[in-house]
Amino acid sequence: MLEVCAKSDLGCVRGNNEDYCQVEAELGLYVLADGMGGAKAGERASRLAVETVVEMVRSAASRDGLALLRAVEEANQRVLEAGRSDSSLEGMGTTLVAALEDEGGLDIASVGDSRAYTLDASGLHPITDDQTWVNEVGRPLGLDEATLRNHPMRHVLTMAIGANGPLTVNCYTVALESGSLVLMSSDGLHGVVDAGQLQQILEAGRNGAKLEEVCSQLIEAAKAAGGPDNVTVILLRKAA
Repeated sequence: MLEVCAKSDLGCVRGNNEDYCQVEAELGLYVLADGMGGAKAGERASRLAVETVVEMVRSAASRDGLALLRAVEEANQRVLEAGRSDSSLEGMGTTLVAALEDEGGLDIASVGDSRAYTLDASGLHPITDDQTWVNEVGRPLGLDEATLRNHPMRHVLTMAIGANGPLTVNCYTVALESGSLVLMSSDGLHGVVDAGQLQQILEAGRNGAKLEEVCSQLIEAAKAAGGPDNVTVILLRKAA
C-alpha cells in the first residue's frame, strides 16, 4: 500500500473545474482527468472517464495492466457515446492518467497530456509521454524549446478520451524504490511550473513532509505562476 494525497483547485482564471480525480486505495487505483468541451461538457467527460475506469477495474477478474488498459478503452467508448447522444456535449473529451498498484510497482496508462513522474534518489523523471503536437511533431521536426513554448499549435492534443478515431493508450510499468514519490498531475501544474521547481517542492515529500502540505505547495506554485488552468495533483509515496 502507498501513502496518498490528492487535491484539485480552480486556479486563478477558470470559473469551473474541468479536472476530476479519484483515489481508490483499497483497489490500489489512482485516476486523474482533465476535461475539455463547451459549457459543462469538459466536467462531464472527465468525471465519466474516471468513474468508468474505477468501475471497470473494480469488476475485473484480475487487477493488472491489461485490466487497466481495458478500463481506459471502455472509458473512451462511454465518453464517445455520451457526446453522440446529447448535442450539448458534442465534442467533449478528456485527458486521462491512471495508476494501478501491481507487485511492488505501478501499471500506468495515459491518454493526452496529463502526466506521471517519479522522484527517487537520482532525481525527477517523467514516466509518461505527452500525446501532443509539440511532443510528436514539433520536437521531431527539430524546433527548439523557445519556439515551441510560443507556437500556435502548442496546446493541441494528438489523442484524447472521447476524440473520434482510433484510440492509442500509452502504457508503462514502473518499479518503485522505498521512499520514492509518484506525482500525477494535470497540465495546470506541469504546464506552468518548471521541472526544477517541481523537484524542489517534491523533495520535501521524499524527506518525510506531509503529502497534504506538498500537494498544497504544488498548487500554490501553479497559482503564483498565474494559475491559468485548473490544477490537480495526486501524490503517492512508498514507505521507506
